[in-house]
Amino acid sequence: MSDRIITFSEATREAMIEEMRADKRVFVFGEDIAKQGGIFGQFTGLKDEFGERVKDTPISETALVGAGVGAAIAGSKPIIDLHFADFIGITMDEILNQMAKARYMFGGQASLPLVLRAPDGSMKHGAAQHSQSLESWFMGIPGIRVVIPSTPENGKGLLKAAIQDPNPVIYFENKGLFPITGHVPKGEVITPLDKAEVVREGTDVTLVSYSLMLSKALNAAEHIQRTYGINVEVIDLRSIVPIDTETIYQSVKKTGRLVIAHEAIKIGGVGGEIAARVAENVWEYLQAPILRVGAKFVPVPFSPPLENYVFADEQEIIATILKSVEKREKVTK
Repeated sequence: MSDRIITFSEATREAMIEEMRADKRVFVFGEDIAKQGGIFGQFTGLKDEFGERVKDTPISETALVGAGVGAAIAGSKPIIDLHFADFIGITMDEILNQMAKARYMFGGQASLPLVLRAPDGSMKHGAAQHSQSLESWFMGIPGIRVVIPSTPENGKGLLKAAIQDPNPVIYFENKGLFPITGHVPKGEVITPLDKAEVVREGTDVTLVSYSLMLSKALNAAEHIQRTYGINVEVIDLRSIVPIDTETIYQSVKKTGRLVIAHEAIKIGGVGGEIAARVAENVWEYLQAPILRVGAKFVPVPFSPPLENYVFADEQEIIATILKSVEKREKVTK
């Protein structure tokens, strides 16, 4: 396989095309996807090749998810586009009481191969109702998988794996990822739905991140290495249900320190769950307190300076890593 550079939007569109060609049960529906090609261009051209298997729908997220659940139980493999994950709240009954539970309530006799594409995160001045990261809401709902890509390559790989999986998958994709370019191999690309990836090896601090925040985490790690000689290991989470705790545990056993960074609000976020599991299972390896980086506990403002203030940046990640090392030095003196 050879690499080429394409956008995240192109990579995910390629994933859908490949799966729709391979399996006629796969179809796509959502708001403004057939004629417009999606708000981020991720569905452009699908209608031309697949016709009625790509459908525009009314603006009703509740109806979208409910129809998707019914179609999946009946034997189809729907890909549903929510337009914006910010409005996923009105679909909670369908997700919580239908999508997540149907397979259990039918005693395992029914599969539910459904993918819910949910663009989340900040979109530059999207303000309070279009800038939210809500992925942690779904960590306590058994019966669904939740994945969250960070690059065009794993964007394609995770989406293909999600479409092929017999379980319902919520696929959170940060709105800022769609124009991002990256290397994507030609041919089959499948990314496991339950595995994190060590994207930068290190020995001094473990830094766990995901989605668009991963690029900031990697930049912070490089700066820390150049400026302070601190070697940071960076893990791309990729899946938050389930969490690949073993990869995190092995890294923490090596480094003795853990920092978790995500775009979502720090309070009640994915970072808190990871911190709890590490504290419960490998606390004896920790040489410093677990630290978290995330957005402030406030609705996202429209004002650009205030928006920048709410979201964590590379400088905050750098400062938190240095704080972790400083605490270790105080403990070991």
